[in-house]
Amino acid sequence: MKVLRGAWHWLDERGGFAKAFGPVIRHRVPPESAQGRSAWLYVWGVATLAAFLLQVVTGVILATAYVPSTAHAYDSLQFITQDATLGTMLRGMHYFGASAMVVLLAIHMVRVFLTGSYKVPRELNWLSGVVLLALTFGMAFTGQLLRWDSDAVGSVFVAAEQAGRLPLIGSAVAHFILAGQNVGAATLSRFFALHVFILPGLIFLVIGFHLYLVLHNGVSELPASGRRVDRRAYRTWYHSLLDRSGKAYFPNAAWREFLVAATIVAIVAALALTLGPKELTGPPDPTNTQASPRPDWYLLWIFALLAVIPTALEDYVIVLGPLVVAILLIALPFVAGGGERALRRRPWAPAFVAASAVVVGALLYTGVREPWAPRFGTQPLSAAVVGTSSGQVYDGSQAFYALGCQYCHTVKGQGGIRGPDLTNVVNRLTEADIRAYILRGRPEMPAYQTIISASQLDAILRFLEATAGKTGAEAH
Repeated sequence: MKVLRGAWHWLDERGGFAKAFGPVIRHRVPPESAQGRSAWLYVWGVATLAAFLLQVVTGVILATAYVPSTAHAYDSLQFITQDATLGTMLRGMHYFGASAMVVLLAIHMVRVFLTGSYKVPRELNWLSGVVLLALTFGMAFTGQLLRWDSDAVGSVFVAAEQAGRLPLIGSAVAHFILAGQNVGAATLSRFFALHVFILPGLIFLVIGFHLYLVLHNGVSELPASGRRVDRRAYRTWYHSLLDRSGKAYFPNAAWREFLVAATIVAIVAALALTLGPKELTGPPDPTNTQASPRPDWYLLWIFALLAVIPTALEDYVIVLGPLVVAILLIALPFVAGGGERALRRRPWAPAFVAASAVVVGALLYTGVREPWAPRFGTQPLSAAVVGTSSGQVYDGSQAFYALGCQYCHTVKGQGGIRGPDLTNVVNRLTEADIRAYILRGRPEMPAYQTIISASQLDAILRFLEATAGKTGAEAH
């Protein structure tokens, strides 16, 4: 210990570390933020910072082996995963660390919103958090492309197509995303620079500013019913609260944050060790017409929203959606900067959070199911499922698959979900109706009149009758 103290005194004398960091560890926090069960509400900011630093460390190590070129990016990731020392672990930690950062930042902002901690004098704290949210999603989006597999490249195409619909600036934004007219070497170079240098640098700057504001404005106290935030008198009241009953940040509050941060890192490492990194979907292939790209889960709900809304509304959602969200987030501390902070006096706040969670959750569920995408990987129904290995019914099952019907329709629990389940369709529609739908098509379904033969059509009808347990005579 004497040697350690001597080393610390030597370093401090030459670096002035105690003078620089002393105010940080000694700054006072409200009693609710230092003790009691409510103190755990205040750990999510440091937890988010820990997830970001984990991303920086794992990202720097991965960058030493990653090759940012279209010819070698995919192969370099294969090398990292299969041959590099701890490569699978590092890729897994970087992947799950990104998810952790998104989730923790969302939890932190929800806590700030529900406790009214965005009110006077912490408006800039909230706004810097909004900027961090945007930068975090930027990191998530750019990092996905660096995998350089079919999902990543396809998702960038989708994003550029959506951005191109913006009025006046759409073409310029799409051109910026792609770094040209198509995804290529310039796109990968641009995303690599954004993900590795520009966005992390901006995040460091904003985090530094955010931490400065936390020290300058103080950690918000827990709200209480009847205790209103007075725009003019709040700061004087807050400092008197700290003088009366405030606690030093270290160790009274710091230990909880350090414990949660260490737990987050341990969870990310455990997930990486047990589940591994996101599987690569194969190198990008523009000739693959059966590809169905989708982004990582934290961006999937946006993809799902644009896929399920009516086509006529897509442009309005693409243009007005982000604009409305940005205006609401920026305006919040100025419109509601004073008054009550207690949830009992602000029932609209938890209602808004709950409604948002339900909507995003439903869209994530929809995105995972992908009802808009054909299931190209489905296999023909086996003879055991069909009930026979020969005859018109079996031929109909094979034609149902060969013509692509099974990619979009489910029969006996197997197939796609883009169209309705046809297991019992003969109980809902007449044979004439089914024939008309197949031959003429529908807005969401191609017409098969010039594709299907009469024998195939008859066989498919007999097959559909059999799936419902009906004979031809019963169906008619």
